[in-house]
Amino acid sequence: MGELWLFGMALAVVYLLPGPDMILLLQTGARQGKSAALATAIGLGIARACHVALAALGLAALFKAAPWTFDAVRLAGAAYLLWIGIQCLRTSMLPNLGDASTGLNNSRLREAIQRGLLTNLLNPKALLFCSVLLPQFIDPNAGPVLGQFTVLGAMLVSAGLLFDSIYAVSGAALGRWLQHSPSAQRLQQWLFGSLLIGFAVRLTFVQQA
Repeated sequence: MGELWLFGMALAVVYLLPGPDMILLLQTGARQGKSAALATAIGLGIARACHVALAALGLAALFKAAPWTFDAVRLAGAAYLLWIGIQCLRTSMLPNLGDASTGLNNSRLREAIQRGLLTNLLNPKALLFCSVLLPQFIDPNAGPVLGQFTVLGAMLVSAGLLFDSIYAVSGAALGRWLQHSPSAQRLQQWLFGSLLIGFAVRLTFVQQA
């Protein structure tokens, strides 16, 4: 297996880059509080675990053999991001986050988990990322390949949860600050909504390498 520290550095760089997952966490934290944002982070973690498993099973090869499957996932992901972005733009002013954080029921938390799951699971770039990055750090002479995939996949998911939790807490803090500034709330609403719509548009033009 390749150097684990180098793999960890690569993950840190990727998770620090702005993307739909980061914006979704910040937006959820700002509007619904820390609990909902952390639930969204759990959904993202489940999706990444699925991507690791699919990469190990060779789903990326299916995308190559049948390009329409890649396009189907890509367009579904773009449509979902577009829907979230539009909902963000249409949402009214921020609720009281103290009430939002304590008043979340199991149904709302499940919705938050599902939102994180679908946002990442319907992004074929996330699967291709796993399919390209993980094999580079696997050494067939270092032991069972499945075991190495498991270790690297656990690192990928754990690092993602760490960064996502930071973004979730940061989003909640942002929401508390925005409570005192209606103009800043509108700016945040349009900025995050526009970014999500922008990511959706960009995803529609993504092509396989």
